[in-house]
Amino acid sequence: MSKSDPDKLATVCITDSPEEIKLKFRKAVTDFTSEVTYNPEHRPGVSNLVAIHSAATGLSTEEVVQQSIGLDTAHYKAVVAEAVIEKLAPVRNEVKRLKEDKSYLEKVLSCGAEKARELAAPVYWEIKRLVGLN
Repeated sequence: MSKSDPDKLATVCITDSPEEIKLKFRKAVTDFTSEVTYNPEHRPGVSNLVAIHSAATGLSTEEVVQQSIGLDTAHYKAVVAEAVIEKLAPVRNEVKRLKEDKSYLEKVLSCGAEKARELAAPVYWEIKRLVGLN
């Protein structure tokens, strides 16, 4: 999985639904060895999943591999997807809440616009003065 990959299935977004995340991990490229190991040089696909799992859970890559003994890569992809879904749930829920609160968003935009005007005003007046548009 990679942000730079042109394939939309190669990137998990924080706003992706749990179903989208599961699909993306199910489609993640791995090799034909079913054992879960961490070896970025020889098994980059599975190692990427292990690194993502490690980041989502806070466990080391060694701990993740140890916990995954006996899982084939298909089942492991589901485990990683669930870990990512769980990790992103609070952010996804907050984004949803904010999108639904239109009045709050309008207030934030209005306050931001006012601050921007306050910061820009001195520069604006100085430029007008310098070019003789007083």
